[in-house]
Amino acid sequence: MTQSALERARAVERPTREAMLQRAPQVAQFWNDNQELFKHAWKEWEQANQTALDASVHDDRLRAAVEGAWKDPATEGEVKKLWEEVFPGVYKTQFFDPERLFVLRSYLDSVADAGIPLRPPYGISLNRGGAMLDPRSEGHLGTSAFQTFYRDLMNTYMRPISRLLFPDVMGYDTQTFGFSIQWQADNDTSLRPHSDASSVTLNINLNLPDEAFSGSAVSFIDPASRRVEKLHFEPGTALIHHGSVPHASEPITEGQRSNFVLWLYGQNGQIPHPGAFAPTIDPRARWTVPTDPSDRFAPF
Repeated sequence: MTQSALERARAVERPTREAMLQRAPQVAQFWNDNQELFKHAWKEWEQANQTALDASVHDDRLRAAVEGAWKDPATEGEVKKLWEEVFPGVYKTQFFDPERLFVLRSYLDSVADAGIPLRPPYGISLNRGGAMLDPRSEGHLGTSAFQTFYRDLMNTYMRPISRLLFPDVMGYDTQTFGFSIQWQADNDTSLRPHSDASSVTLNINLNLPDEAFSGSAVSFIDPASRRVEKLHFEPGTALIHHGSVPHASEPITEGQRSNFVLWLYGQNGQIPHPGAFAPTIDPRARWTVPTDPSDRFAPF
C-alpha cells in the first residue's frame, strides 16, 4: 500500500541535533529535499485537525484599538496609549488575552505532536522546543491556518504598531521573520547579551495563567548609561523594541517559558541606522501593508 505524505514525513530520517546546531551542509539539504513532502504532509494533517485560529486570542482593548485605527488612522493614539515605556526604547502591553491564549497554545502543542519535522531556531543552541514560523524559513510551521494567523499578526498588528512607536523603521519593515521558543528549567540556561538583526523585535509571552516559572527575565542594557534592568513577562504580555537594543535572557530556574519572537526588517536584511532621523509620517501611511515581494532572505 502506498504511504501518504503524512506517513512518509513522519518516517523520514532526521538530521541529528548536533548536525543542526553545527549547521552542517546535509541539514540544509535535508530541508530542501523534503520541502514538497512536508508541504503535502501539513495539508493532510490539517484536513484532520480543523482548529480555528483568529484575532479573538488578542487582548480585547488592543484588538479594538487596532481595528479602530485601520478604519480611521486618526484614532491611532488609542493604540499608542496601551504601550507603556518600561525601559528606554522598550515598550510593554497586554498583547494576548491570557484566558483565550490556550487556543493558540493547544494548536502549537498539536502541531508539535504531528510528527512532521519542524526546524528549531539554530541560533538558540539550548532551545528544546520551538519552530520557525515564517514561510521563508526552511522547515517552518506550514499549516494554512497558522500562516493566515501569522500574516495577520505581522501585517495588522506588529508593523503599524512598530511604525507608531518607532517612526524610523518606516521602509525598513517590509520583510517578516519569526520563531517560537520554549525555555525549560534544568535543560536551558540563558541567552547571552546580544542585539537582533531586525528593525524591530516583538517578544510575546505565550505562558498560560497557571504555568508559573522562575527566572528567565529579559535584561535590557541602555547603551548610553550602561544601566541594566530585568523585565519580567506575564502571560500574554509583549515587549517591543528596536533590534539594536542590547538584551539577554536570564537563566530559567523553575518551570517553562514559551514565546514568540517576531522581527521586521527591510529588503535583504536592511535596518535603520541607530540614531537616524525619524521622518514625520501621515497616519494613513502607517496603517498600510507593503506590496514589496518576499526577498526570500532568512536571518538564520
